[in-house]
Amino acid sequence: MSEGEASPVRQAAGLVGFLVLSFAAAGLGSLATMPSIPTWYAGLEKPFFTPPNEVFPIVWTILYAVMGIAAWLVWRKDAIRSDRKNALTAFAVQLALNVAWSFVFFGLHSTLGGVAVIVLLLIALLWTIGAFRVVSPPAAALMVPYLAWVTFATALNTGIYVLNG
Repeated sequence: MSEGEASPVRQAAGLVGFLVLSFAAAGLGSLATMPSIPTWYAGLEKPFFTPPNEVFPIVWTILYAVMGIAAWLVWRKDAIRSDRKNALTAFAVQLALNVAWSFVFFGLHSTLGGVAVIVLLLIALLWTIGAFRVVSPPAAALMVPYLAWVTFATALNTGIYVLNG
């Protein structure tokens, strides 16, 4: 699909669709996360660099919005169909791993399982950024703050595992 060919309504619908997809993933992950924060998570030893709990929803809200915009930029780009498909597949995989991490770490209370899933998420995120770069360098750039946050979250998750076993 060419950027110039798609109607403004189709473009807007695509943007809304990718934002809904990203925030649906956030909502799904929160089903596992929210009940465990005041109970299980509160009782864990945490690394000294753990931010206050209030920081997480702010950062994640921004990141999910930016992820949705980045995916939309790829979707709307006039690119080789297989490149666009690869990029959006990578996006879907990393989004699924993002949700899976919440269910493993918070839902199953598995700090080690969380480390395993978040490492897979990092790998999938690198794939996503590389695939996005082929189709839309600005979309790839939008994913870099998410990569930085997931890298930080990996250190945090690993620290929690080390401190709690």
